[in-house]
Amino acid sequence: MSANEVFLVAMLIIFSLPWLVWRLCRTDYFAPLVVVQIVMGILLGPGVLGRWFPDYHAWVFAPPVVQALNGLALWAVMLFVMIAGTELDLGQAWRHRRESGITAGLALGVPLLLGCAAAGVLLHLPGWVGEAAQGWQFVLGIGMACAVTALPILILLMEKLQLLRQPLGQRILRYASLDDIAVWGLLALILMDWSRVGRQALFLAGFALAAWGFRRLMVRLPEADRWHVALIWLALCGFTADWAGLHYMVGAFLAGAVLEAAWFDQARLDQLRHHVLLVLMPVFFLSTGLRTGWSVGGGEVFAAAALLLGATVAGKLLGVHLAGRVLGWPAGEAPIIGWLLQTKALIMIIFANILLDRQIITSASFTALLLMAVASTMLTTPMVAPRLANRRAP
Repeated sequence: MSANEVFLVAMLIIFSLPWLVWRLCRTDYFAPLVVVQIVMGILLGPGVLGRWFPDYHAWVFAPPVVQALNGLALWAVMLFVMIAGTELDLGQAWRHRRESGITAGLALGVPLLLGCAAAGVLLHLPGWVGEAAQGWQFVLGIGMACAVTALPILILLMEKLQLLRQPLGQRILRYASLDDIAVWGLLALILMDWSRVGRQALFLAGFALAAWGFRRLMVRLPEADRWHVALIWLALCGFTADWAGLHYMVGAFLAGAVLEAAWFDQARLDQLRHHVLLVLMPVFFLSTGLRTGWSVGGGEVFAAAALLLGATVAGKLLGVHLAGRVLGWPAGEAPIIGWLLQTKALIMIIFANILLDRQIITSASFTALLLMAVASTMLTTPMVAPRLANRRAP
C-alpha cells in the first residue's frame, strides 16, 4: 500500500474502534467516548498492540504515518487548549473571590501536596525520572498532574448530569477556572529554561504588549472576522512560546486566556469544542497512546498509577471537604464538588505530554499518569450521579 492508504487505514482504526466499543458496550455512564478513545490509544500503542502484533503495529504506524498523525494532533490539542482558556470566567471568580479563592486553593493545594509525596516515592526508584529532569521538576510536575482539573471534560460531564447551568455548576466552574490558571502558571515555572531566560522574558513582555493590542483589535472586529483572527493569534502564540523554550501548549493556553467568550456566539463556541472533540482529538488520543511505555514492568506501572490515583482522589475530596467546613456548605455538597473537580482526562494528559516532551518524566511515568487520568474520570459519574439524585429528591 502507499503511505496515503496506510494513513487512511490508521484513521479508519482511530475513528471506528473506540466508537464501536462505546456504542456496543454502552459505556457512557462510567466511560464517555473520550475516555474510551484514550483507552483505545493505549491499547493501540507499543506496549499492547506493538507487543502482541509487532509487524502489524510497525506497518500501520510507520514513521511517515506517525509524523502525519502527530501534525494533526498538535493542531487539535492547540485548538482544544485555546478553547479551554476562552471558557475561563475570571470575572465571576473575582466577584466571589473569598469563596472561590478558599475552595480553589484547598482543592489544588491538598492534592498537590499528596501528589508530590507520591512523586517523592517514585523519585528514588529507577525508570521514572526523565533524563532532563531535576528532582524538584519531577516532584512538582507529578504533583501538579495529580492536582489538575480537566475543565472541558468537567463541562461535558456537568452537561450530562444537568448541572452545568445551575448555581452549583457555575460555582464549580469558578473553582476549576482558578485552578486552571494556577496549573499553567506552575507549568511555566517547571519548564523555565534558565539558559534561555532572556528569550522567555522577551516572550512574556512581548505577549503582554501584544495581548493588549489584540484585545483592542478584537472588540472592533465583526464576529465573523474574530474567528479567523483568533486562529492567527493561536498559531502566533504557540510558535513564540515554543521558540522561547516554554511549550507551544503554554502559548495556546495564553492565547485562549486573553480571549473573551462574550466576543463569540456561545452556541458556535460550544459547537467548535464539540467538533474539535469529534473530528480532531481522537487523533491526539492515538498519538498519545503511541507514546506509552512499560519499560519498568506492567505491574509496577499499575502500582504507580494506583498510588497516584489515591493521591489525587483523596487530595481533592479532603481539600474540598476542608473548604466546605470553612465556608459552611450544606451537608452533602462537598463530596459532589470534590468528585467533579478530580476529573482529569484531557487536560492532565496534555500536561503529561508536555512533561514527556521535556524529558521530565519517562514513558513509564507517562503511562502511569495516563492510567490514573482514565480511572479518575471513569469514577466521576458513578460517584456523583447518586448523590445528585438524593440531593434533588423531595
